[in-house]
Amino acid sequence: MLSPATAATGSVPRALRVGLVAGEASGDTLGADLMQALRRQVPDTEFFGIAGPKMHSAGCEIWEPAESLAVMGLFEIVRDLPRLLRLRARVRAQFLAAMPDVFVGIDAPEFNLRLARDLRAAGIPTVQYVSPQVWAWRQGRARSIRESVDLVLCLLPFEKRFYDEHGMRAEFVGHPLADAIPMTVDRQAARAALGLDPRAQVVGLLPGSRRGEVARLAEEFAATARWLAVQRPGLIFIAPMASSATRQIFAQALARHAPALDIRLIDGQAQTALIAADVVLVASGTASLEAALCKRPMVVVYRLGAMTAWMLRRLNLVKSKFFAQPNLLADRRVVGEYFQEQIIPESIGAELLMWLDDAERRKELEGEFARIHAELRRDAGTRAALAILALLAS
Repeated sequence: MLSPATAATGSVPRALRVGLVAGEASGDTLGADLMQALRRQVPDTEFFGIAGPKMHSAGCEIWEPAESLAVMGLFEIVRDLPRLLRLRARVRAQFLAAMPDVFVGIDAPEFNLRLARDLRAAGIPTVQYVSPQVWAWRQGRARSIRESVDLVLCLLPFEKRFYDEHGMRAEFVGHPLADAIPMTVDRQAARAALGLDPRAQVVGLLPGSRRGEVARLAEEFAATARWLAVQRPGLIFIAPMASSATRQIFAQALARHAPALDIRLIDGQAQTALIAADVVLVASGTASLEAALCKRPMVVVYRLGAMTAWMLRRLNLVKSKFFAQPNLLADRRVVGEYFQEQIIPESIGAELLMWLDDAERRKELEGEFARIHAELRRDAGTRAALAILALLAS
């Protein structure tokens, strides 16, 4: 396959050296997909930087594990700021010594954008893969993004429209999850894989992938499950856990707040659990999009540290009508979303029961999710790789 760089220069680059910084598990997945797509265009491409296990398996030289960047919230970042500043200074020096052909920051904008600005000043082309949520809050950051990167690769269509309005180079590449998840999923196969009764009503519980996130939400997840079990005794609960650390936090919360309830904790297999479930309670983030792509009704919850939430409200920094990705993509409230003190187990539980009982509304929601899935299904890795090569050619 010929890239835009081929069209511009008349020859395929024989080698490419790419610096990468990926934050957390979702960034690791995106990074591995991008690496494979770039190697399909330029087979001898080398990769190095901050990466996770999937990127390492794809051939990235790891200077620091991706989990080092797993920090959430304004005040939580302040707490870890000295460590992150030392890490960024060290990685900056390594990239300036290596002088890659291009630097790609994958998610983790608070870390990557300042790093990208320094590298760009040294003559290295810079790319941000996954737009910061600048369209949702702190829109004034658009100027700093323009000064930091040459190109933003957007996973969601409304993000490119925002950058177009601000005169910035951006490409909507689609979402790799939409490419990976089939348009029609097999619930019975997923249940068989997890050993679940094909006739049971199953509730999926996904409290997040980060330890702080799980700690902030675990009590309400347990309380919601307890309330649901009282209303509907035959329900089965499954909870895929992102890591051993989050599993321990969630298990401790269940022991305190729902000791008599049988909730099956699963190591990984989040997508299988989503497909197997009838309804899902999920922490805001990529998992809510994954649930939508699996065509599952859901309730989405979001809790920040108290000081972070207070600051966002006090300074009126939040500009978006919604935070749940399915609602953002639909541009209307198609699923319930609850923030901070709105996270009340009885309210959440009642909405989950509504989805279990209202077949007509489920069918309408599945149609909306199918439309979103088709819009995002664009072979994102390949589009991202070609956009990077076009940048280098220009």
